[in-house]
Amino acid sequence: MRNSIAERIADFLKDFPPFNKLSYDDLLRIASDIRVVTLDKNQTLFKINDTLHDSFYVVGSGVVNLTVIADAEENLLNKCVPGDIFGLRPFFARNNYMMTAKAREDSIVYAIPIAAFRPFVAQNSAVLDFLLESFATNSRNPADKEVRGKLISDTHITTEPQPEMQFFQSLSYNKSPLTASTATLVKDIASKMTEHLSDCAIVTQGEIPLGILTDADLRSKIATGRFPVTIAVDRVMAAPVISVPENVSLAEAQLLLLKNNVTHLVVTVDGSDKSPLKGVISQHDLIAAQANNPGILIKEIKRSQHPRELKNVREKMAELIRSSLSKNIPMPHVANIASEINMGIIKRSVEIAILDLGSPPARFTWLAIGSQGRKEQLLLTDQDSMLVFEDVAAEKHKEVKDYFVRLAKRTVAVLEKVGYPPCPNGHIASNIVWCRSISDWVKQYQSWMTTPGEKSNEISPVFFDFELAFGESKLEEALLDVVYSNARRNSFFDYLGNDALRKPPPLSFFKKFNVEEEGEHRNKFDIKLKGIMPLVDGARLLALGQNLRGITNTYMRFKQLAMLEPKFSETYLSCAEAFLTLSKYRALEGMKYDSDGRYVNLEELSKIDKEKLKAALEPMRELEEIIKDKFRLTQFS
Repeated sequence: MRNSIAERIADFLKDFPPFNKLSYDDLLRIASDIRVVTLDKNQTLFKINDTLHDSFYVVGSGVVNLTVIADAEENLLNKCVPGDIFGLRPFFARNNYMMTAKAREDSIVYAIPIAAFRPFVAQNSAVLDFLLESFATNSRNPADKEVRGKLISDTHITTEPQPEMQFFQSLSYNKSPLTASTATLVKDIASKMTEHLSDCAIVTQGEIPLGILTDADLRSKIATGRFPVTIAVDRVMAAPVISVPENVSLAEAQLLLLKNNVTHLVVTVDGSDKSPLKGVISQHDLIAAQANNPGILIKEIKRSQHPRELKNVREKMAELIRSSLSKNIPMPHVANIASEINMGIIKRSVEIAILDLGSPPARFTWLAIGSQGRKEQLLLTDQDSMLVFEDVAAEKHKEVKDYFVRLAKRTVAVLEKVGYPPCPNGHIASNIVWCRSISDWVKQYQSWMTTPGEKSNEISPVFFDFELAFGESKLEEALLDVVYSNARRNSFFDYLGNDALRKPPPLSFFKKFNVEEEGEHRNKFDIKLKGIMPLVDGARLLALGQNLRGITNTYMRFKQLAMLEPKFSETYLSCAEAFLTLSKYRALEGMKYDSDGRYVNLEELSKIDKEKLKAALEPMRELEEIIKDKFRLTQFS
């Protein structure tokens, strides 16, 4: 019998991704299970902490708002319009909803049962990829690469490492699996499996996988006496195999194992069981892959007793970042995870040094400065730091300072073994100049901020981007008090303002990249000096001017500035997005060449990438004008 309602729903869905990847017959089958939900204006479909539903949703008509609670206020994340997918959390996670879905006006939404839709997902990698990106990114359509990063999601980005990261990790697998022909006897296969410590064997014809024999098959079919050990393997093997391409994600592998109730997936050249064998993925491989998720890495850091163990964690983090960028995970999310792990490594390095030297003679704090202090370090760039210890009696000062200098040297040495070279400018706690008592540091900051031009060679703006990595928070607060009590001095802003404007322009008058003209980086673009640093310096200057205490991250500084100064909000938001774009290009360059990514080889970028890079550099002119105007700068270098 014809189902007109299902036909109308299928006709609607076929124009929107990922449903446009399915056949019309499949859409009709799905539509027959869909429940139509009518929402009145301001009616809530689900709210934060609600138990998960058995469906995800597509807006049929009207508008549905997605909101989260932040700083005791409800914040709008996105507006879902017809065709938008939302509420995907039950598809990929087990914990309750992390946001609220409420109708902005009278609306109709289609509730698609996950149980009914899952088989179509497992059979169509394009559909699964779309849903995975939708779950983690905030883009209305991940198939549209131009709007990635603005997709409707059921995942709220926080400062803590999130478990959803596992859904974007690539898998390592056995690329030399044990194989056998169809005529091989089970007893011979079992002997080889024992000899090679293998839990399975792939039965092939030529290079094509026909079936699989696992330990479970041997237990259930042979050990029970159902079949003799002298039988040919093709009589007891599981066939056909469940095959996947080699770039299968952790999430997809998990779904396929669950859906098919199997313990192994066979990797082939094109992902089908009709193409040559490449390897095999086991449940153990999934467990090993999850060892690279942020939560596990943090635990590994806390257990580490030696720099080589911390280096191993750092290498795992690099792979996690590489995988995240290839999967288009939002940069704020990637940076948050990287900063948590980086800070964990710094903290553990200090602890290892203390275990070696003995208990500190006074309370102290280790402050990360520069990119680490701003929580923006993705690559193995250098370490910048300062150490502050509490005031002690004059007769004990030298002894106490000597201890902390030794502690700093050991900590810096540990971090260097992990892979973080010391700052070439000497901005590091092991330098006796940057290891001081709180009173000495207070005098230093007051000197910098009251007479910044007199000894300008001693001041570096990175000392105004600090984050507590280890120790006494009250000492950090004392420094913040000094900074913000002196932050209204005109001479200080004049100095920082001119320093911010001193960077060479990234583009010429004709909008050509200003590349290096000589040296080993000739014809390359210095993305750090000409792209990232002007944004970092501008955000710092404006944040200090607005008294944005405790916010050091460049992206978050611009986001906060946009709320505080609506007149310039468009420019600030453009700068925030530009910073993410430039940081991503630098990270990709660094990972490609195992470098700090500072110099980008423009010849290797596509025309589209070059245009995106130029677009990210455009807001800097407007930012420069805002700085000149706000701080009434009259002298420029």
